[in-house]
Amino acid sequence: MENVLVVGAGGVGSVAVVKMAMHPEIFKTITLASRTLSKCDEIAENVKSRTGVTINTAALDAMDVAATVALIKETGAELVVNLALPYQDLVLMDACLEAGVHYLDTANYEPEDEAKFEYHWQWAYQERFEKAGLTAVLGSGFDPGVTSIFATWIRKHKLDGIRLIDVLDCNGGDNGKPFATNFNPEINIREVTAVARHWENGDWVETPAMSHKVAFDFPAVGEKNMYLMYHEELESLKTHFPEIERARFWMTFGDAYINHVTVLQNIGMTSIAPVTYEGHDIIPLQFLKAVLPDPSELGALTKGQTCIGDIVTGPVGDVEKTYYIYNICDHEACYEEVGSQAVAYTTGVPAMIGAAMMMKGIWLEPGVWNTEQLDPDAFVDMLNTDGLPWQVVELDGHPEF
Repeated sequence: MENVLVVGAGGVGSVAVVKMAMHPEIFKTITLASRTLSKCDEIAENVKSRTGVTINTAALDAMDVAATVALIKETGAELVVNLALPYQDLVLMDACLEAGVHYLDTANYEPEDEAKFEYHWQWAYQERFEKAGLTAVLGSGFDPGVTSIFATWIRKHKLDGIRLIDVLDCNGGDNGKPFATNFNPEINIREVTAVARHWENGDWVETPAMSHKVAFDFPAVGEKNMYLMYHEELESLKTHFPEIERARFWMTFGDAYINHVTVLQNIGMTSIAPVTYEGHDIIPLQFLKAVLPDPSELGALTKGQTCIGDIVTGPVGDVEKTYYIYNICDHEACYEEVGSQAVAYTTGVPAMIGAAMMMKGIWLEPGVWNTEQLDPDAFVDMLNTDGLPWQVVELDGHPEF
């Protein structure tokens, strides 16, 4: 394979195509498509100025299966990389099946009218992709994505199994804005305001959103407050590593962010239920997204580092060991390299690497796969060479938080 179609011209799409263009030996032809052609053209100019590579652009309504199939055939794409909204996952998978091409995304399907982050809709495509001889890779971002691959790498090289896993996502960056999300505001706020869930002793445990706060000292960043949340990789990790006794996800937020979200939630601005205003039905959260800063435009303003990784505990023979595996990424360095801040970078680079694994034939088993089900070694090697170097340290037991 050598021809890729990338759908989605936000911050992540911008990073992914710049990094793809840096690997012309893998990605011979790149097409970037989005509903707004002008955004694709702006990104194409950025790619050209940074790499000298010319990419193709196209206008596309990704909810239109026939239009997507037509574009796949027109471009000769062999792989579709879905970096659009998660509402579009299923229609793009349908288009890939109809056109006979492979599929990769960074986030699981979510119904537009319900904040429900689950994989079962996409897992239901397993038999169809397998029979078609096609591969669909789900969640090749950072979390989900790299954090799941980190878990697989630890399980393969350091432990005999996983008993406890905590995924820790820290953004220590500052963009100077009173309130701005670091990725799509609509998805970010839906995640933050959802009921927190974690897996423990064979069942889901629910707690109110943002009710469990713990301070943690992150490498390079320092001490930050992190909050227990639900994130989709918990579902896939506990499914594919059935020995897991407890799996949790944590994300850091500053006090100002929490205060803003609380106020917005209290006045109904985070609702996804339509309301009628001057004869028009609008969704408050979508309106809020329109007035908030665009995350793709925050790169020049953001300073500081991210630190994302896993703390994993499990048996090694007759003893138990704990490892912390993580990446540190600098916002300013990302902006200098690709023109985007580190949150988009840490998703866009793994999307490129996942696509490279497929283009090289390393990840091409027919069916639908989460990243922790695939061999991690070539992927983590490419993290080190393509901007997301990682470290692993042994801890003296699993932290009590």
